[in-house]
Amino acid sequence: METQLQSIFEEVVKTEIIEEAFPGMFMDTPEDEKTKLISCLGAFRQFWAGLSQESHEQCIQWIVKFIHGQHSPKRISFLYDCLAMAVETGLLPPRMVCESLINSDTLEWERTQLWALTFKLVRKIIGGVDYKGVRDLLKVILEKILTIPNTVSSAVVQQLLAAREVIAYILERNACLLPAYFAVTEIRKLYPEGKLPHWLLGNLVSDFVDTFRPTARINSICGRCSLLPVVNNSGAICNSWKLDPATLRFPLKGLLPYDKDLFEPQTALLRYVLEQPYSRDMVCNMLGLNKQHKQRCPVLEDQLVDLVVYAMERSETEEKFDDGGTSQLLWQHLSSQLIFFVLFQFASFPHMVLSLHQKLAGRGLIKGRDHLMWVLLQFISGSIQKNALADFLPVMKLFDLLYPEKEFIPVPDINKPQSTHAFAMTCIWIHLNRKAQNDNSKLQIPIPHSLKLHHEFLQQSLRNKSLQMNDYKIALLCNAYSTNSECFTLPMGALVETIYGNGIMRIPLPGTSCLASGSITPLPMNLLDSLTVHAKMSLIHSIATRVIKLAHAKSSVALAPALVETYSRLLVYMEIESLGIKGFISQLLPTVFKSHAWGILHTLLEMFSYRMHHIQPHYRVQLLSHLHTLAAVAQTNQNQLHLCVESTALRLITALGSSEVQPQFTRFLSDPKTVLSAESEELNRALILTLARATHVTDFFTGSDSIQGTWCKDILQTIMSFTPHNWASHTLSCFPGPLQAMRSHEGNEAQVCYFIIQLLLLKPNDFRNRVSDFVKENSPEHWLQNDWHTKHMNYHKKYPEKLYFEGLAEQVDPPVPIQSPYLPIYFGNVCLRFLPVFDIVIHRFLELLPVSKSLETLLDHLGGLYKFHDRPVTYLYNTLHYYEMHLRNRESLKRKLVHAIIGSLKDNRPQGWCLSDTYLKNAMNAREDNPWVPDDSYYCKLIGRLVDTMAGKSPGPFPNCDWRFNEFPNPAAHALHVTCVELMALAVSGQDVGNALLNVVLKSQPLVPRENITAWMNAIGLIITALPEPYWIVLHDRIVSVISSPSLTSETEWVGYPFRLFDFTACHQSYSEMSCSYTLALAHAVWHHSSIGQLSLIPKFLTEVLLPIVKTEFQLLYVYHLVGPFLQRFQQERTRCMIEIGVAFYDMLLNVDQCSTHLNYMDPICDFLYHMKYMFTGDSVKEQVEKIICNLKPALKLRLRFITHISKMEPAAVPPQAVSSGSPAPQSTQVPGSLPVTQ
Repeated sequence: METQLQSIFEEVVKTEIIEEAFPGMFMDTPEDEKTKLISCLGAFRQFWAGLSQESHEQCIQWIVKFIHGQHSPKRISFLYDCLAMAVETGLLPPRMVCESLINSDTLEWERTQLWALTFKLVRKIIGGVDYKGVRDLLKVILEKILTIPNTVSSAVVQQLLAAREVIAYILERNACLLPAYFAVTEIRKLYPEGKLPHWLLGNLVSDFVDTFRPTARINSICGRCSLLPVVNNSGAICNSWKLDPATLRFPLKGLLPYDKDLFEPQTALLRYVLEQPYSRDMVCNMLGLNKQHKQRCPVLEDQLVDLVVYAMERSETEEKFDDGGTSQLLWQHLSSQLIFFVLFQFASFPHMVLSLHQKLAGRGLIKGRDHLMWVLLQFISGSIQKNALADFLPVMKLFDLLYPEKEFIPVPDINKPQSTHAFAMTCIWIHLNRKAQNDNSKLQIPIPHSLKLHHEFLQQSLRNKSLQMNDYKIALLCNAYSTNSECFTLPMGALVETIYGNGIMRIPLPGTSCLASGSITPLPMNLLDSLTVHAKMSLIHSIATRVIKLAHAKSSVALAPALVETYSRLLVYMEIESLGIKGFISQLLPTVFKSHAWGILHTLLEMFSYRMHHIQPHYRVQLLSHLHTLAAVAQTNQNQLHLCVESTALRLITALGSSEVQPQFTRFLSDPKTVLSAESEELNRALILTLARATHVTDFFTGSDSIQGTWCKDILQTIMSFTPHNWASHTLSCFPGPLQAMRSHEGNEAQVCYFIIQLLLLKPNDFRNRVSDFVKENSPEHWLQNDWHTKHMNYHKKYPEKLYFEGLAEQVDPPVPIQSPYLPIYFGNVCLRFLPVFDIVIHRFLELLPVSKSLETLLDHLGGLYKFHDRPVTYLYNTLHYYEMHLRNRESLKRKLVHAIIGSLKDNRPQGWCLSDTYLKNAMNAREDNPWVPDDSYYCKLIGRLVDTMAGKSPGPFPNCDWRFNEFPNPAAHALHVTCVELMALAVSGQDVGNALLNVVLKSQPLVPRENITAWMNAIGLIITALPEPYWIVLHDRIVSVISSPSLTSETEWVGYPFRLFDFTACHQSYSEMSCSYTLALAHAVWHHSSIGQLSLIPKFLTEVLLPIVKTEFQLLYVYHLVGPFLQRFQQERTRCMIEIGVAFYDMLLNVDQCSTHLNYMDPICDFLYHMKYMFTGDSVKEQVEKIICNLKPALKLRLRFITHISKMEPAAVPPQAVSSGSPAPQSTQVPGSLPVTQ
C-alpha cells in the first residue's frame, strides 16, 4: 500500500531541479495546478476503490504523514488542496481526514505554517463531519492549543490564530455543527469553574460558556444553599440532601456554569445536620458512608472539630452547666456523635485532636475544657486497649494548652454530677499511663503537677472498700480505672450489687406466686450519664450476661425490678448500640426464647413496650418478625405470654412512622410472610390500617390509581391468604384510592357495635376508676423516678388483674381453684395495654358520623390516658392528616380531640411546649357559631417559631428537654409536628390555611425579616408539605396566576432579560423583587421538601393546566425553570413522571413557536432540552418528540435536529447570517447511546 501511495503522491510533487534551486521564482498557472490535482485524484481514486474498509484510516494517516514530511509550504498547500478536493467530491470521509490531521504527532505549534495550513483545511471541511465527530475534534483541538506556551513571538500569533478560527466556527450557534451542549461539556472538562481559558482563545470560550448560564439557572433550585431538612429518624432520607463526600458539594448534573454558591462546599448544611440529635443515619446517607467500608472522611472530621470549637465558645458564656440547658445537651450530643464517627473510622482521632489544638491555640477558651476532656475520655477509655499509645498522645498537647495552671487544681464537689467532667483529664492520664506500663513503653508521662490533688483523691478512694451510692465517687473510679481490671472490679461490683439484689431477699410481683430478687431502686439517669461509655458498656454487658445465665438456669425467681429498669435506661444510649439494643434484639431475645425462659421473655417484651425510645425502625421490624415466629410455637400459647406478644406486636405495627413503612417492608418483599401474622386477623388488620395511613400521609398513591406493581400488592395478597377478612364500608372509604380493592361488607350493625363498645368501656365504673386512679397517681416520666415499682405494686394491689379466667372459676359452683403462676409484670397494667387499642377505637369512631357524640364522651372519661402515650403528638398528627376529609366541617370534634390529647399532658410538660399561646387563647374557647379565624400575624408567628428553632436560637421558642426520652428526636422535628397539628386543628379550610402560609412570604409582612427570607421559605416548604393535599395544592393556583400575569404574557411589560426576572437572589438583593421570582423561589422550597408522591402531580399540572395557557417565551422559560431542577428526582424515583414532563416541555415549545413570529431565547431553550436529553430522558421520549420537532419552525428545527436523528428530516434552511460560516453538515442516522456527553 505504502509504495503505491508513494508513487501517486511523489509524481505530483516532483519538480524540476531548477525550481528547487530558485524557490518562488517559478509559478504554476492555475490550469497546471488543476491538471496536476485532477490527475493525482484520478490515480488515487482508483487506488482507494481497491482498498478494504479496514485500511482506510491507515491510508489517510500515511498521506498526512507524507504531507507533514514535506518542507516546502507550497507543496504542503498543494497536497492539502488535493485532500480538500477528495473530501468535497465525496471520495474521502471528512471526519477521518480531520482526525488524522489533528491527531498527527507532527502537527506542532512551532511549525507555524503547517499549523496555519492544517487548521485552514480543517475549517474548510469540518462542515461535513457528523456531530459526534465534531465534538471529538473540538476536544483534541482544545488540547492541542494547550501545548502553546504562555509567551510566544508576536510574529507567529497570526499563524496560530487559525486554530482559534476553527474553534469559533465549531462554537458558532447558527452553523449548528453539533449541539452547543456538547461543546460546553468539552470546554468545562478542560476549563472547570474558576480556570481561565488559554490566551489564544481570548474571550471566545468564556463568552460561549456564559451563554449557558441561563441553562444552568433553569436547572437550579432557587436559594438551594439555604434550604435545610428536619432531621427525622427516617424522613429526610431522600436524594435531595446528598453531598459529595470528598468536597461536600452538591452533585450537580452536567458540566454547566452553575452559580458560584452551588459549587461551594455545603458546610453549613452538614454542620446543621450534625448538630441535631439522632442525625447519624442522615449524615451517613448524605455522604454515602457505609459502616461496612471503613473510609475516612476528612470533611466530616473538620465539621466535627468545628462543632467542638463552637461548643467551647458557647461554654464561655453559659453560667450553669448541669441545668439541662443548651450547653449540657450540646456536649452530651457531641460525645455521642464523636464516638460513632470515630468508632466506625469515618474520622481519625489523632487528626481531630491535633486539629482542635490548632483551632483553639491562642483563643483562651478554657471554661469548656473539662467538657471537652470528658468527650475525649469517652473515646480514649473505650479504644486505648486496641490501638497504639501514640494515637492518644496528642491529647497531652491539648492539655498543655487548656490547663496552663502552675498550682494544683482543687478537687471539685463530688456530690455534683459535673465533678465527673472535672476529673476527666486526670482519668485520661491514668488510662494513658496504664497503657504505657502495659506496653513497657518509653513514653511514660509523669502526672502533670496541676492534677496531683485529683490523682491522690482517686488513689485514696480506691483504698476505701465500702463505697456508698450517695455521691459520684463510684462513677469517678469506674471512669478512671475501666482499663485496669484489678481496680475496676471494686466500683463496678458496687454498682451491680445495688441493682441485682443480695440474693436472699425476695419481693412479690403482681399476680399469684410470682417473686423477684429484692432490689427495687434503679440506678438514676444522672449517675448513668456520669459513667464513660466504656464503663456503661461493662455494666450493660454484665447485666445481659446475668440475664442469659438466669435464663439458662430456668430460675424460678424473677429479675430484680431495679435491674430491669436500669437495663431499660442503658438501652437509651446510642453510643453503646452494639451491646445495647442490637444485642437485645439479635442475641438476648433469641437466647431467652431458646431456653424457654418465658418469665424473662415476658419481661423483655414489657421493657420494649413501655421503656424503649428512638429505636431504629429496622430493629423494630426485626422484633416484629421474631414475635410472629414466637407466636407459632405451641409452648407460648400461655394466656399471659400470648397477650403480651400480641400487645407488643400491635404496638410495633401501629407505632411505625409513615415514612418508615415503605423502606422497612420493601426489605421483606421476597418473603413477606416474616412480617405478617399467620393467624391473627386483628394484627393483620392493624397492619393494613397502618399501610393505609402511611401511604396517605406520604402521598405514596397520589397521582396513581392502581396498586399494581407496587410494594403493597404482595403484602396485601399474603395477608388475605393468611387471614381472609372484610372491611366496613365507612373504613374503606377513608383508604387511599388504590387500596379500595379490599373486600367490603355492608350492614347496619356498625353503629350498634360502637354503642356496645362505649357501654363496655364506660358503663361499669371499674374500668373508669382504674383509668382515673392510674392517671392521677402516676407520671409518664419514668426516667426521672426511683419509686415506680412501689407505685406499680400499690396500683396492682388496689386493682388486681386476672389473666387466667380466675373470675369465671370463682363463679362456678363449687369454685375451681386456679393456681397458674403469673409471669413477672414490671410495668404493664390494663390501662397501658388499652392505649394502642384506644388509638384504633378513636379512629373507628371518627369514621362514622352518627357516633361522634359517643367519641366525645369516651375522650372525656378516658382521654387522660394519653398522658402515657409514647407518641401523643404523632398520633394526633396522623389522625388529623388521615381523616382530614372526614373532619373538615367538624370543628368541635377536632378541638375535642386536640384538647383531650394535648391537655392530658398539661401537668408533665412546661408551658408553651406544644400549642401556641394565641391558639390556646382564641381557638380553645371559640363558640360553634363563631369560630376563630386567625389573621396574617398569627401565621407569621407560627412560621417564625419553626425558623427560630431551626436556626438554633438560644433560648429557643420551645423549652429544652432531654431528647433521648422525647417523642421526637430533635427540636426541629418537634416544632414541625406541633405546628402541623395546630394548623390542622384550626376551624379554617385547608385551602385557606395553605394560602395564608404562602402569603407569609408572598405578601409584604412586617414580621418577616427580609435578610432571612429563604429560611422562612424553607420553613413554609417543610410545613406545607407535611400537611394534607388541600393545604399544598393551592401553590398550583399561585403558579397559574403568575404565569398568566402581564409580566410573562406581554412582551412589552418587562423590557429586558427574562433570566434577571427569574433570578430570585439578585432581585431580592437589589430590592427589585417581582412576584414571579418570589413565587418561583417558594415553589422550589416547597417541592424540594415534597415527597415523590406529592411531586407526581406535576406532570398532570403541566399537561392539563399549564399547557393550554403557555403562549410566550417568558412563560415557557418560567415553566422550564420551575420544573427543570426536579428532573433529577423524577429520574431517580419516578421515571414515568420524568417522561411525561419531558414530552410536555416539547408540547409547550410547539405552542410558543406557533404563537410567536420570532424566538429571542432559542439558544437557552434548546440548550435546556439537550441537557434534559443527555442527563435525564435519553431516548425514552424519542418517538413522541420527533413528531413535535417536525412541526417546529426551521430555525428551531435546525437546532434540535440532533435530538431526532432522522435522515428524512432534511436539515432546515440555514438562516442568512449563518451562510458565511459554512453550510450545515449532513447528519448520520446513527442513534447515540443514552448519555454520549459523558462518554
